[in-house]
Amino acid sequence: MHAYLDPRTGRTYPLDVPRWRGDDGSPLTITDLPGIGRDDIERGTRSIWRYRAALPMQPATRITLGEGCTPLIEARIGAATALLKCEWFMPSGSFKDRGASVMLSLLRDQGISAVLEDSSGNGGAAVATYAAAGGMAATIFVPSSTSPAKTVQARAAGAAITLVPGSRQDCADAALAEAARIFYASHNWQAFFLQGTKTLAYELWEDLGFRAPDNVIVPCGAGSNVLGCFIGFSELLAAGQIAKMPRIFAAQPAACGPLARAHLGLPPEAARPTIAEGTAIAQPIRVPEVLHALRASQGGGVLLEEAEISAATRALAQRGFYVEPTCAQAAAAFERLLAAKTIAPTDTTVVVLTGTGLKATPRHAEILGIDL
Repeated sequence: MHAYLDPRTGRTYPLDVPRWRGDDGSPLTITDLPGIGRDDIERGTRSIWRYRAALPMQPATRITLGEGCTPLIEARIGAATALLKCEWFMPSGSFKDRGASVMLSLLRDQGISAVLEDSSGNGGAAVATYAAAGGMAATIFVPSSTSPAKTVQARAAGAAITLVPGSRQDCADAALAEAARIFYASHNWQAFFLQGTKTLAYELWEDLGFRAPDNVIVPCGAGSNVLGCFIGFSELLAAGQIAKMPRIFAAQPAACGPLARAHLGLPPEAARPTIAEGTAIAQPIRVPEVLHALRASQGGGVLLEEAEISAATRALAQRGFYVEPTCAQAAAAFERLLAAKTIAPTDTTVVVLTGTGLKATPRHAEILGIDL
């Protein structure tokens, strides 16, 4: 039987009782799953649910909007060619739809009808979108300083928006307090969300003719894509479906990159404003787990300056990839890793582009020097 697992203590909890953290407040994962083979893929299903056999539970009905099956496009980035995984081809416009679809499908199946999330960006939009699709009520806590434009998508989906005075951390703290009343389906905390993000690994495996890439570079805030890739590729390795684990690299802004700094052995620094605002998570909750994923995969962290992120954002747009500066970091990291000879031009390297530029029009205007 699968169970919730506290990876720091080894304690487990029954999977059939909805929970979002351990009794001592620790974040949870799911006990190891065996992985699947190519014959287990539901080839007639065009969404992440084609890999449903890899999930720890099967809901009676799925909340799905066709998420996943995103394009993998070869493109020149700087001095070499990479494979760009276009994760913004999702119903709500970001990779977080993978996690939201699985998390809310499984929670609804367990009787949860109302959920709480704290996010001013893609996480809140994804939870609001899939809650609406599944007939669930969603409440999203956001900092009161958040631009109203950022909450329009969640409001349009019918979510209740609560503005919380203070910092992003104050918002998270307020959500924790409210979790006693509404189930906290946080994309950072709830373990089912990572089960959704791990489908990216399975999809890349299928995209590449059932083999793993040499490297995967992901923008990293709290680390759900790092962990999702590590979980998924670990399952494929355990199942004998791939010969080796790809190296996973986390791209973070130098202005707010606690995970990359920790991996690189650098002292902590106070967070500063960054154009890559979607990854500006000053206090990620899964630090040991993310660092383990980077080390075990022989990958690493990359800290990027604002000028590098802006240049990568503009360069991608000029090649037809209109994405958020947050995810353009992955392309900037690709160039940095090539220059350092950490990765080779001949490697098969996937650069994960996580969110649409349509959500970051003011940032693109800044880069272009345009007044809106």
